[in-house]
Amino acid sequence: MQNQFLLYGANGYTGRLIARMSKDYGLTPVLAGRNANALAAMGSELGLSYQVIDLSDKEKLIEALRAFPLVLHAAGPFIHTAKPMVEACLETGTHYIDITGEITVFEMLKRMDGPARAKNIMIMPGVGFDVVPTDCMALFLKNQMPDAVNLKLAFASIGGKLSHGTATTMAEGMGEGSAVRLNGKITRVPLGHKGMWVDFGLKKLFVMTIPWGDISTAYTTTGIPNIETYTGASPKTFQMLKWQKGFNWILKLPLVRNYYKKKIKKMPAGPSDEMRAKAKSMVWGQVANASGQQISAIQEGPEGYTLTAISSLLIARKILSGNFKPGYQTPAACFGEDLVMEIPGVKRRLVAS
Repeated sequence: MQNQFLLYGANGYTGRLIARMSKDYGLTPVLAGRNANALAAMGSELGLSYQVIDLSDKEKLIEALRAFPLVLHAAGPFIHTAKPMVEACLETGTHYIDITGEITVFEMLKRMDGPARAKNIMIMPGVGFDVVPTDCMALFLKNQMPDAVNLKLAFASIGGKLSHGTATTMAEGMGEGSAVRLNGKITRVPLGHKGMWVDFGLKKLFVMTIPWGDISTAYTTTGIPNIETYTGASPKTFQMLKWQKGFNWILKLPLVRNYYKKKIKKMPAGPSDEMRAKAKSMVWGQVANASGQQISAIQEGPEGYTLTAISSLLIARKILSGNFKPGYQTPAACFGEDLVMEIPGVKRRLVAS
């Protein structure tokens, strides 16, 4: 098996985690990104080679990709970075995976299915916590109830915190509202337009609707026409969002978004190793058919960034060993509902609806 791949965005929080854990999965990433000093220090620390590449330098990017069967893209926000990387991969015949959770990115890359099939390469965005656990939950429930027409997915964590990259992506989307899948179509709705209490098994938490990647991917995986995605939030935050419509225009201003991005840069890069080791991620899902019957399940696993590093490396290893499907793919549709069960510490069970 070829064990070398290009890890772009290697010096970001999640990229570093992936690089540090790659040896455990028999893989050797070549570190890549724009920051020469950070990459050099990281390469020295981990005993890995590195390349300095800017995505805007198309020729250099294509030249670099020609040497690799796979790129794991970890530099967001992916709404800005995914397209140039995938276009370069189509030139070089390099498989593409990333750790996005952005609906617009999934939908954009889905439109590249034909060219990817023609090149016999796989395009699979969302190989991390966005969206492996929820995508596997969606398919697991669909297989339990093949005639399901409604799907609800919720996730939350105990402990842990956001990385710079995740927080910056959220800042980019300030004031943009949310989305659901309604009768097969992605439909814009206000952020937090619905809320409810969910028993995740480990804890009962309040959750509200957000525009999670499964609005795109779960539909591709299962064909269920009505999908809502939720995350843990305080009831107070949920109530405050009822007033958000009136000041969304302010949140969209570059001045406001840049202010929050600067604040993010001053924060710690992400959760510490100790925090990640103690934290847990939780997923709840529910399907219902046209006659109102329901089936629910819960899942627990490692903290989100830990899970992202493991799932992305598991998928990279599969692809490098020849286990892939050409074209645009979602994690569960390609590798099955039990892909998430390959991650140490993941448990899943049906619960009373």
